[in-house]
Amino acid sequence: MPLRKVLSISSRHVKKIIFNLIVIFVAIGAAGCAIEPVPMSPQTAERLKSQAPIRFLLTFDDGPARPRTDNPTLSILNTLAHNPLQPGIKALFFVQTRSSGAGETDFGRDIIRQETDEGHLLGFHTATPHHANHRFLSPEKFAQSLSDGIADITSIQGSPPKLVRPPFWNYDKRTFAAYQQQGMHVLLTDLSANDGKIYGIKASLRRRSNMLHLLTDVRERIAAGELPAVDGSIPVVVSFHDVNSYTADHMAEYLQILMDCASAVQLPTASKPFYDDKAELERAALARSVRDSAQVVRLPGFWNWLWD
Repeated sequence: MPLRKVLSISSRHVKKIIFNLIVIFVAIGAAGCAIEPVPMSPQTAERLKSQAPIRFLLTFDDGPARPRTDNPTLSILNTLAHNPLQPGIKALFFVQTRSSGAGETDFGRDIIRQETDEGHLLGFHTATPHHANHRFLSPEKFAQSLSDGIADITSIQGSPPKLVRPPFWNYDKRTFAAYQQQGMHVLLTDLSANDGKIYGIKASLRRRSNMLHLLTDVRERIAAGELPAVDGSIPVVVSFHDVNSYTADHMAEYLQILMDCASAVQLPTASKPFYDDKAELERAALARSVRDSAQVVRLPGFWNWLWD
């Protein structure tokens, strides 16, 4: 068979496979678009009557983003400030103050400064060139990272960070104790958009179904009295990555998804469903922080399985 014909058949075969994959992905995505009411037991319904409404506490990891044009972090800041659901939303940004090409640059520092100027709260994530797991740093490098990051945030925010989110959600007794010695509290999450950029994948085909599944679990925890009320509402921590351009482009949609899912699982939201005051945001985050390194925690995705 001539080589040209072989290549033609091969090309058509590849195109057919790609087309079939696209059809599958679109079908999966469509299945995750509709939000149907989620039934709950009479016991859960009765217990929820005595619980406060929920309020979404938005957090973002890994920023500031690198791009000089169409910067995802700046796009997210704009959406939080100007959106149809609740203009002026304030969030907690766990920053990488010395990330290569981003936090270490004047451009990156200006973004972090803008986050503070617009009333957002800064938390510590890393102060290393890359997204390093604190557990695997040498004691000297870990101590230097903490010192550098706290100094960086203090110079911008005017006060040291009180909250830390360890990279990869991972900590042990040693690193947890070091955080506490520096006056920082570990904050994990209840809901995760699962939008961390892994192997270049930015999009999420399960935006709604994922949030719905996680919020259904949160509903049961609230009914069981596991989540505390702060300032009259129960903070529900939500995690995104502001370095992800897909997240930035769909941030307004994510806000609506959270509201739709809360309605579907029959969890009432506060009159202001998102935080719009830095002090209230900080009090809520501190109330939801991990109190002890031995405390059993629920991590998003596969992280519990990995670290266990």
